[in-house]
Amino acid sequence: MCNEAYEGRPFAEMCRSIRSAGYSGIEIAPFTLAERPADITAAQRRQYRDIMASEGLAFAGLHWLMVSPRGLHVTTPDAALRARSWQHIRALIDLCADLGPNGVMVFGSPKQRSTWEGQTREAATRNFVREVGSPAVQTMFDVHNAIDEKLPHAQLVDRYFDVIRHVHVNELDGRHCGAGDYDFKPVLEVLRRRNYAGWVSLEAFDFKPGADRLAVESLRHLESAIAKLPS
Repeated sequence: MCNEAYEGRPFAEMCRSIRSAGYSGIEIAPFTLAERPADITAAQRRQYRDIMASEGLAFAGLHWLMVSPRGLHVTTPDAALRARSWQHIRALIDLCADLGPNGVMVFGSPKQRSTWEGQTREAATRNFVREVGSPAVQTMFDVHNAIDEKLPHAQLVDRYFDVIRHVHVNELDGRHCGAGDYDFKPVLEVLRRRNYAGWVSLEAFDFKPGADRLAVESLRHLESAIAKLPS
């Protein structure tokens, strides 16, 4: 589960709540720890890692990578701004490694990676892809952000399974799992059939029910769906 819903609460408290709800991992939004990842000291990183371990949680990775500091953008034609933005990403890579092994980095933050005003998609892609060039960069599936897809979600997951490294679950409108009528079973069935070994992480966008409630209700809903899958 992503920790963003718990923003403002002590890290140990959010870890305790996530684990007590039944989750096995925590996905961290860096801005909930500090505005700048480089400002998180080595001692603080060890403390966060120790807290996760003490609560029985694995570190799944980071997401919402560029919410803070404000103003960053990785596809901008402004070379200096782009360089600062990629330096921020490098600092996050170090943070991710320090928080635990095998953590993924979910490159969300759409306003910081979309096309710049007046920029073509091709130009933005050139600015972005030039900085990557690594087989470690793959893709993910997110229920909410696949709302405009024309193909059934299960078919999409099956088709692109070989490059899907992470999965976010939520309702189509961004609420937590079970708050709407999305049928998770087809996607979960594909993941089971294809022996998916990555994380399925709750990423709700509507926090009004409260973190504790949406954590419990989502997991119970997903467990119910999993129980109905063919063995």
